Amino acid sequence: MPENIKIPRATLKRLPLYYRFVSTLKSKGIDRVNSKAISEALQIDSATIRRDFSYFGELGKKGYGYNIDSMLEFFKSELSESDEIKIAIVGVGNLGRALLTYNFSIHAEMTITEAFDIREDLIGEKVGKVVVKNINEIQSTLAAEEIDVVILTTPESVAQQVADQLVEAGVKGILNFTPSRVKTPQDVQVHHIDLGIELQSLLFFMKNYSNNN
Repeated sequence: MPENIKIPRATLKRLPLYYRFVSTLKSKGIDRVNSKAISEALQIDSATIRRDFSYFGELGKKGYGYNIDSMLEFFKSELSESDEIKIAIVGVGNLGRALLTYNFSIHAEMTITEAFDIREDLIGEKVGKVVVKNINEIQSTLAAEEIDVVILTTPESVAQQVADQLVEAGVKGILNFTPSRVKTPQDVQVHHIDLGIELQSLLFFMKNYSNNN
């Protein structure tokens, strides 16, 4: 990324979409792509894509398209400075268990490697490929494994308390699936995922825009 340029939040939120699409093209043996193809695949207008990519430096040339390998390297470097991204999850209820079983990824090196819960009947259980640990071990484990990204799927009533523990452990990013809007210092990024709101938003757009396409 060019130095001294602050990328808008809206652009940053689109980075994973671009990355996943470009990864798919790579798997198909495609070595370059233009903004029109990206626009049609992701339903993002070409002008927005070109504006987004203008923040990223020389990834392509007019009339030539964007080089897939260069784009992949850029997106991976922006998502993490490390080749391996370790993630922890706190709260192994229904949602936490589903995420562990799926062990989602944005790219192949991003995996959930640690899980924590307070319930004795879950501690020691292997879910997917991860053994659930006691939450009392969270600070020492995160420090030892150099994990600074955590998914929060605890009950709402303890979300802030756990978030405070994560901040004390040096966590810099929290993906919060609880309804609670947890508060953290400015240097700790929190993304709130409220599935109820997302579904309501989907229904709103279905009702108001589907017939206008």
